[in-house]
Amino acid sequence: MLHYQTVPVTPFQQNCSIVWCDVTHQAAVIDPGGDLEVILDAAHQLGVTLEQIWITHAHIDHAGATAELAEHLQLPIIGPHEGDQFWIDGLAQAAAMYGLPPARPFTPTRWLHDGDTVSLGEHTLQVRHCPGHTPGHVVFYSPEMQRAFVGDVLFAGSIGRTDFPQGDHDALIHSITQRLWPMGNDTVFIPGHGPESTFGRERRSNPYVGGT
Repeated sequence: MLHYQTVPVTPFQQNCSIVWCDVTHQAAVIDPGGDLEVILDAAHQLGVTLEQIWITHAHIDHAGATAELAEHLQLPIIGPHEGDQFWIDGLAQAAAMYGLPPARPFTPTRWLHDGDTVSLGEHTLQVRHCPGHTPGHVVFYSPEMQRAFVGDVLFAGSIGRTDFPQGDHDALIHSITQRLWPMGNDTVFIPGHGPESTFGRERRSNPYVGGT
């Protein structure tokens, strides 16, 4: 089976996730925004080997430590979609603006597109391109686990901001209703910040997308 553990990092308390295969103990880290020592210690405590970096989108709190981690462990960087290139290019400036540790741009080993898959050990996850919060935002979905790692597309009781450069509110709502809801009401999602929820709960009660 696939397993995961959420590791909050950076002053923004971004939900970095470590996902691993319980047969091979191969692991991917989703959105290493910072605090690498915390992430590496968590992987050590879990007894897993980090082999990939998966990026939902390139905001500083999600991607700030990507270049350093990739270089430190010689890991491939998977994602996001090319639409976030300008955010990657601006990581150093974003780190300085928010008073965070220095961050460097990176070149993904593989860009991701809607309908792609990523593999980890004996398991495969689906990739959905979900623009709106950023133009290149992607989501990782495991039907096997009934879990979706949605970054900043959707939160418990809220949705991602769209007031950043190239944010698009209409595109975000479309991403949620057309690409997340079909994953099923019982699917649990791990947002980029805050507690987990289910798509069904958000469809019923989220004031921004409830009833859609």
